[in-house]
Formats: sequence, structure tokens, C-alpha cells
Amino acid sequence: MQPATTPAIPVEVRIRPAQPTDLPFILALVPRLNAFGPPAWRDPAHMTQFDRDVLTRAVLEPTPDHHVFIAETTQPAGLLHLSSSTDYYQQTHAHIADLIVDAAAEGQGVGRALLAYAETWARDHGFATLALSVFAQNTHARSVYQKAGFGEDMITCIKSLHPHASREVE
Repeated sequence: MQPATTPAIPVEVRIRPAQPTDLPFILALVPRLNAFGPPAWRDPAHMTQFDRDVLTRAVLEPTPDHHVFIAETTQPAGLLHLSSSTDYYQQTHAHIADLIVDAAAEGQGVGRALLAYAETWARDHGFATLALSVFAQNTHARSVYQKAGFGEDMITCIKSLHPHASREVE
């Protein structure tokens, strides 16, 4: 007989603007963006370095179009990177560039708090829509976003043109 698992109890989450002193925490979280196993034609090391560079710039050289926030419980527990973006049809929207929850804080409501914060932030800044991008293979994140009310808009289809890709596009 397996022991019953106790569901994680949601904790109080405080969200604040990121500071340069948060960079070690932020940079340590970045590999979680690729933990789901990105497509074969994506280089995880390149993706991680690129994300680290973007987040570092967003924290050290803030602009009106990029905002990084830290979620805290008793300690830092996650991050939210918001930007404004314009789609193909020239509609400007708020965009969740990154949302990462520390593994130790999963299931405690941190991700939901960050999504709610993003929605409030977008409304407060006059945006009519809030968008995000997620890899098709990241089924866990897609489920979380769907439960939070996100629906699919435009689907990007990819065909790898490199013969060394280890698997076909799914």
C-alpha cells in the first residue's frame, strides 16, 4: 500500500520588482525553462545562455518595455518577465516572456500568483490582451496556462531542415 500524498498547501506569495542582487537566483532558475526537453532542433545550452543574457539585461538595464518581478514566500520562489509586444497584425499586447517557479515552490500557488500578477499588471498598463509562448512539448506548462484561462491563438509550425535532428517534428 502506498502512503497517501498530502497536497501542497498554498502559501502567501509576495511579488516585487527584481533587483540586481536577485541575479544569482534568477540565473539559477533559467535551466528550468528547458527542463521539459526542448525540440531536437533547439540547442538547450544556447537557449539557456540566451535566456540568461536577456534576463540579465532586463534586470541591470531596465526599459519601459521589459519588467522582471520576483515571487517570494519565505524566500525567492519564482520570477516573471513581462514585456510589451506587437503581433503580426500590429496589435500591441502584454507578453509573458518568462515565468519560472523554483522546483522547491512547485504546487504552492506561486505560478498562479505570478499569472494573476501579470494579468493585473497588463490591465493596469492599458493592454487589452496578455500573451505568452510555450513549446508544444511542454505539456505541464500548457496545462497550467489553459487552467488559467489562456487559449491558443496562432500556432507556429516548424520543419527542421537539418538532417542531424534526432527526431521528427511532433
